[in-house]
Amino acid sequence: MLTITRDLYDRIVEHARADHPDEACGVVAGPVGSGRPERFVPMLNAARSPTFYEFDSADLLKLYREMDDRDEEPVIIYHSHTATEAYPSRTDITYANEPGAHYVLVSTADADAAGPFQFRSYTIVEGVVTEEDVKVVETYA
Repeated sequence: MLTITRDLYDRIVEHARADHPDEACGVVAGPVGSGRPERFVPMLNAARSPTFYEFDSADLLKLYREMDDRDEEPVIIYHSHTATEAYPSRTDITYANEPGAHYVLVSTADADAAGPFQFRSYTIVEGVVTEEDVKVVETYA
């Protein structure tokens, strides 16, 4: 299960809506081994595409160095889908290389009459996608 604060949830959704019609992407870092998302890091979609996202390699290197210096790891890796449901594409699965991370997808399209957006979380390990519950809390206990 992914437990996330209302503030981080809202910031991810806001980023997805702001970058629409292009896909938005980013990371929420947290203390190594905690599984607790804390630091919101919106990233630029270097592909600037409505159907694909790509982290800028220089920005990603800088982020990983920052996380290393702060004893953090990527707890959430998120991106948006602008015209389809919030489910990992084959490309998303292929590029999922953080087995300990939660992969959050936000759909900014009303693809299945579920409302104006969807916020869903998955684990992706060795190509196996498993959806998990999302629990939104005001603060971490």
